[in-house]
Amino acid sequence: MAFDIEMIKAVYSTIGERVKKAKEVTGNPLTLSEKILYSHLSAGMPGEVFERGASYVDFAPDRIACQDATAQMALLQFMQAGKPQVAVPTTVHCDHLIQAKIGAAADLQNALNTSNEVFNFLESVSNKYGIGFWKPGAGIIHQVVLENYAFPGGMMIGTDSHTVNAGGLGMVAVGVGGADAVDVMAGMPWELKFPKLIGVKLTGKMNGWTAPKDVILKVAGILTVKGGTGAIVEYFGEGAKSLSCTGKGTICNMGAEIGATTSTFGYDESMERYLRATDRADVADLANGVKEHLTGDPEVYANPEKYFDQVIEIDLSTLEPHVNGPFTPDLATPISEMRKMAEKNGWPTKVEWGLIGSCTNSSYEDLSRAESIAKQAVAKGLKPKADFGINPGSEQVRYTVDRDGILDTFEKLGTKIFTNACGPCIGQWDRAGADKKEKNTIVHSFNRNFAKRADGNPNTHAFVTSPEMVAAIAISGNLGFNPITDTLTNDKGEEVKLDPPTGWELPPKGFAVEDAGYLAPAEDGSGVEVKVSPDSQRLQLLEGFEPWDGQNITGAKLLIKAQGKCTTDHISMAGPWLRFRGHLDNIANNTLTGAVNAFNGETDKVKNQLTGEMGGVPDVQRAYKAAGIPTIVVGDHNYGEGSSREHAAMQPRHLGVRAVLVKSFARIHETNLKKQGMLALTFANEADYDKIQEADTVNFLDLTEFAPGKSLMLEFVHEDGSKDIIETNHTYNAGQIGWFKAGSALNLIKEMNKA
Repeated sequence: MAFDIEMIKAVYSTIGERVKKAKEVTGNPLTLSEKILYSHLSAGMPGEVFERGASYVDFAPDRIACQDATAQMALLQFMQAGKPQVAVPTTVHCDHLIQAKIGAAADLQNALNTSNEVFNFLESVSNKYGIGFWKPGAGIIHQVVLENYAFPGGMMIGTDSHTVNAGGLGMVAVGVGGADAVDVMAGMPWELKFPKLIGVKLTGKMNGWTAPKDVILKVAGILTVKGGTGAIVEYFGEGAKSLSCTGKGTICNMGAEIGATTSTFGYDESMERYLRATDRADVADLANGVKEHLTGDPEVYANPEKYFDQVIEIDLSTLEPHVNGPFTPDLATPISEMRKMAEKNGWPTKVEWGLIGSCTNSSYEDLSRAESIAKQAVAKGLKPKADFGINPGSEQVRYTVDRDGILDTFEKLGTKIFTNACGPCIGQWDRAGADKKEKNTIVHSFNRNFAKRADGNPNTHAFVTSPEMVAAIAISGNLGFNPITDTLTNDKGEEVKLDPPTGWELPPKGFAVEDAGYLAPAEDGSGVEVKVSPDSQRLQLLEGFEPWDGQNITGAKLLIKAQGKCTTDHISMAGPWLRFRGHLDNIANNTLTGAVNAFNGETDKVKNQLTGEMGGVPDVQRAYKAAGIPTIVVGDHNYGEGSSREHAAMQPRHLGVRAVLVKSFARIHETNLKKQGMLALTFANEADYDKIQEADTVNFLDLTEFAPGKSLMLEFVHEDGSKDIIETNHTYNAGQIGWFKAGSALNLIKEMNKA
């Protein structure tokens, strides 16, 4: 469980010299993001300045973290890489495969009963290859990482889009697909397009009902779900220093919702306090010795417009609590306007559930501030009008809040305390009545609120807000309730007002835990056998994808033209499908079933050009595969937004899709497609999207000349025999074209390790 102090010493021993060299090369003072990026280059210091948003750069991350749902496929791939141990400190965290229903103990036992095969596989693979293993119930990956592994100035990658949470401790932490993680586990560099930089200057200090969550809810409203794409968001200013470390983590966590590569804060006293409170005083001491390199240069923060590509300024003193949603995390509404907005849009104002927790808001501070509202409700004779549910972030947090009476307060209100796991945030919620698909409203402190995300009901209007606002709104039972101005009627018929929340940044008595849930790997795992039953419905050993034959792809059929938002949830749903995350062929049966067909406005209903009939997307695609016919998927803007799950790339690839052509990609998904040997293309002219017809056959005209910076021409032959030649762009460099030619990046790694 212990962090690798020698690794941290090594990072800090070179960071000063590397930062100095980077300043000489660039000729400028540096942001924190640039300091971390330049100090983690895999091939030493550059001789030139990298072009932001354009230059592909190789980095050497310090560590890797994998959650159980994505770890299955990542480790199945690593088993094919030919390496005896991981080259970089790595951990696996079992937090996704636990469904919330009854309560912590019963739900955890049910998960052990139903997913034991997967947990045993992950534990044995971790033991064999030198990977730390966090058992089911130990906690949510990002909270556990913040408590145990994150450190200022470090670089981490993780197979979950909310890996960015570690930016709360001053890291550059980036969510990636499993194939990226496998590269680094195998000792290869990690490739990333050098990010643009967005600076967020925070002034003033929060007060009253405002929480750190409101900072990112406000930023999401400004930048939208794609405004941070290709950029690191760096927070600075006196307001930033006034925030707690876990509050910073919350802000960085939801940076994934604006498409940002990652978000981060400079090292300060709140981070030092958190490090010392979580038994890492030696890391704090080391960080203090190099602290000038663990934040941006003063000149940068004094004149941010000169050094950032975009600057946003937020005054925390006047920032109002926000409630974002429904159906998208960037629809930002100040609480003072919610009643009017709900009425205007026909949103149900009766709140059915209030949910607190997830990797975004499950710290001691979050739960203690929410408890202060719950405690008032008990004292003032208020009975919650909505149901309550809580997912503590880790066993350490759960044990500590239980010791300090915080859980007892919630239980007096009838709150369900779920397992230390993701639960409803990722669709792992067996919500009674959800199958009726009734229109309803819930409020939660999670990060995502896409349709069907929490409970599978497309008519559940989910709104994102801070834990304390969740508590207040759930007690009132009304989405439009504004605790700053409104009163409630108690059990005596009296009008009472809730006081602003209070809480503890860190537990006054310190953190405590009996069993954190960690298993260290064997020092020598060569004798450990990893078994996967050939009859398993949960796990399937992988076979390499076929290499490109060197010819133009011709006679390809259009599988689907997706319209509007098409996230990784639409391409590869979570919820009940999580149980198949280790079995590629089984999970492929959900491929693109959530995508809206532009030709009929329906989901999972596309034309089979072989029969002329309509069918489910996976069924039609399997028919094409059986006939040896390649296919292409067409999509809209920000295609692949959301989770880092590489299944959204592997499933179409497994079923025979060869190319995805869209108006624009979300960063992680574009990389995942490339890693799996797919063609990730964008329209040179977005209006050409409208030229795509339902029964099109597609011919690549110049794929044999595939090269960096060279567009590809595609011929779309329509059902009436007419044709459109469409120009497409791509961002492949020479190495990535090598992945395509080999059939996948993993195929190349295997060949290299044979040499």
